[in-house]
Amino acid sequence: MTFSESRSEMVPVQLPNKALVKVEVSQTGREDVGFEVKSFQGVTDAIEGIAEAITTSLQKVSPSKASVKFGLEIQIEQGSLVAAIVKGMGKANLEIVLEWEKSE
Repeated sequence: MTFSESRSEMVPVQLPNKALVKVEVSQTGREDVGFEVKSFQGVTDAIEGIAEAITTSLQKVSPSKASVKFGLEIQIEQGSLVAAIVKGMGKANLEIVLEWEKSE
């Protein structure tokens, strides 16, 4: 199936615990995607990478409490799911809130 750039589709995705969910995926260009089950690993890798980068920065400034909120849009690139960071009020499919509180 070929998507236009402004369309999105529901794609079956397998989570790390083997559960299957359908994810609304934005097309990043014209390519045949099909409906085979996609791995969610690219998205979780992106979340972990973002969290690690934020944690490193927070450790340097050492606040007593910090909260970070960001949105991710899930896209398909070259047949794999990828996460794109979007504006907080954008059309994010995932909204992630990370909080840290420094223990005394």
